[in-house]
Amino acid sequence: MATETTDMTQQGVGANGKPRLTNKELNTIWLRWAFTHLASMSYEKLQGHAYAWSYIPFANKYYADDPEAKRRLLVRHSVFFNTEPQTGQIINGIVTSLEENIALGGEVSEEMPNNIKATLMGPLAGIGDSIIQGIIVPTLLSIGMSLANGGSPLGPLFYIVAYGILGPVISFISYRTGYKLGVGAIDVIVGESARRIMDAFNVLGIMVVGALAAGNIALTTTLNIPFGDEWQPLQTTLDGVFPALLPLIAVLATWWMLGKKQYSPTKVIVILAVAISVLCVLGVF
Repeated sequence: MATETTDMTQQGVGANGKPRLTNKELNTIWLRWAFTHLASMSYEKLQGHAYAWSYIPFANKYYADDPEAKRRLLVRHSVFFNTEPQTGQIINGIVTSLEENIALGGEVSEEMPNNIKATLMGPLAGIGDSIIQGIIVPTLLSIGMSLANGGSPLGPLFYIVAYGILGPVISFISYRTGYKLGVGAIDVIVGESARRIMDAFNVLGIMVVGALAAGNIALTTTLNIPFGDEWQPLQTTLDGVFPALLPLIAVLATWWMLGKKQYSPTKVIVILAVAISVLCVLGVF
């Protein structure tokens, strides 16, 4: 009997005789959450609504004749969930693997998927934000801004197309990786090695943002200062002592308003526009 069960499992059938998920069904779960994770939100659930919706095809496949099991599946995936959506697909892949094990009569408990989601959504958000928001998005935007210099439409088109391709590719690879790893992914994601990798990405992200700020923020002063019997531009002195100091001050001021004062992005833009306009009128810039 044990040999027969093993053979069935290896042939794509679970211990209870139900078939495993096909590639098309896996892609359906991935697609549903990948493109609707923020389509329906509330403070109580955030991405949870889309998560439950993505598992409706799964429920229809395995629990069509068991309404109570179907209800439990959708209820446990309607709880609060929030993580970085591209790399966060690793969690979705792991959960799909666990839910498949449950549906096929395996030994995974019904509490395990939510425990996994609660455990991993924080670490994956940190890793994902460091990679996506700290490295990939700023890099693509800097290339787009360079192409857009002089009013060319290639800049925004490049960013839209590049991120439109790169985002889903990262999302799909993350989902399939999580599905293959299953519950064993926990050690990979929250272990000591993962923390070192996340710290490295954070440092790299800071370096990328710093380089982009220095290269793309055009902020110079027109003031002159006395130098012996002559006057020389203050900007020349600043460049000799601390190149790109004014762009750095602008970035730190923006970070202070966004991070410390909790101003909205719109309010920060208005403040910066007014401040620069006044300083330009006064002849500082």
